[in-house]
Amino acid sequence: MYPKLIIDLKKLTDNLEAVANITKEEGACSLMIVTKGLCADPQMVKLVAEHKAVDFMADSRVKNIASYAGQARKNGKKTVLLRLPMHSEIEEVIKHVDVSFNSEISTIRLLNEEAKKQGKIHQVLLMIDLGDLREGIFYKEEKLIFSIVEEILGLSNIELYGIGVNLTCYGAIIPKNDNLSILTGLAEKIERTYSIHLNMVSGGNSSSIYLVGKDELPKGINNLRLGEAFLLGNDTAYGTRLPGATGDALILEAQIIELQEKPSLPIGEVGVDAFGQKPYYEDRGIIKRAILAIGKQDTDLDSMTPLDKKIDILGGSSDHTILDVTNSDIEYKVGDIVSFELGYGGMLKTATSPYVEKGYK
Repeated sequence: MYPKLIIDLKKLTDNLEAVANITKEEGACSLMIVTKGLCADPQMVKLVAEHKAVDFMADSRVKNIASYAGQARKNGKKTVLLRLPMHSEIEEVIKHVDVSFNSEISTIRLLNEEAKKQGKIHQVLLMIDLGDLREGIFYKEEKLIFSIVEEILGLSNIELYGIGVNLTCYGAIIPKNDNLSILTGLAEKIERTYSIHLNMVSGGNSSSIYLVGKDELPKGINNLRLGEAFLLGNDTAYGTRLPGATGDALILEAQIIELQEKPSLPIGEVGVDAFGQKPYYEDRGIIKRAILAIGKQDTDLDSMTPLDKKIDILGGSSDHTILDVTNSDIEYKVGDIVSFELGYGGMLKTATSPYVEKGYK
């Protein structure tokens, strides 16, 4: 059945080796692999859980973590919840998650109470906002940071595992030595003030990995959280391919359901499309248009690249993707399959959609 996401497990293994070689260079960092990009696909999870270089398995969804928590722990990996816990999921967090990211003391108190009930010690990573303006306590609010640290240290069933930061995902702020040094400086001050040791100072995601190769990752950063770097082989700060990695471990295949010659410009007054956007059309004359049985409900058209370089994606609706195949050397017909490399958005949506099958090679 189509559409289908083809997962090349050999290439994913090569990518995992590539990011492990970078992060483990001279013992630079522990390796946290993020599983949400493929919606915790079982075959991918098995690959990660059994890899000796992986220290942590992380996801933003408790449901995904619950599906592999036992497997991760059996293989010596801690499970990590990346998205701040909702109050409504506290019980499940304590049940399935070893370390959770937090910035709200009210949530940490609830985690402590639930950990008491379940007879566990739950570890938290306190998130610091260095200017990307997503989650975390703003770094200039040092008094607030220290008051929360002090309260955490007094909780019976919570352990302060460390501090961390997220960059690039919302504000597109690129990790640098200077901003990450604020995090390491704060970690040092916390350790000195309270005579404790922080197990983890997590310096970000796939946008931080480029700093390792340039020897610009501040000393004191001892963890990176890698999802796209592993799945798509990219550093996400500048979009460069990582040494030894590949970008085609994931291929989307979709089937042509209509192939006709039509005008390139719609006829009539142009309003807004199904998503409330007013589209722009280029006049290409009469073209050969192929319609695929996949659309915006299942993928991100802006992060799909046809393997046939002479195809153009014209646009789509919720259930259709429309291509210009006029200049292709391939004589397509209805029923043929068109293949695409995926960017992050396309990967995330196709992996999550129940209407996209998965296949392996």
